[in-house]
Amino acid sequence: MKIQVEATDGYTIVSVDGRVDATNANEFEKSMMKVVEEGCTKIILDCSGLNYISSSGLRIFLIVLKKMMAIKGQFILCNLQPEIKEIFDISGLSSIFPIYTNKEAALAT
Repeated sequence: MKIQVEATDGYTIVSVDGRVDATNANEFEKSMMKVVEEGCTKIILDCSGLNYISSSGLRIFLIVLKKMMAIKGQFILCNLQPEIKEIFDISGLSSIFPIYTNKEAALAT
């Protein structure tokens, strides 16, 4: 798993590549909490490189969403691969998270 963070247009864009599963969930959580704790109120998670997510990874997505909602911030997902989007659809998470097809659409919110 590789994580990249960049600030642009009032948003913090976090790009994740690879797998988010039980073996690296703690590392992913620490990276995401660092972004939240730095005071970012608008986070876009670019999942174009995410090719697998386990329940451990989904739990972290929910933790970040809850923290962002508590501060009236935004946590937006974009570029979900079809397999990842299907997991969100089946689990009902597609109705909880704002999901956009690409980064440009997410930035336009």
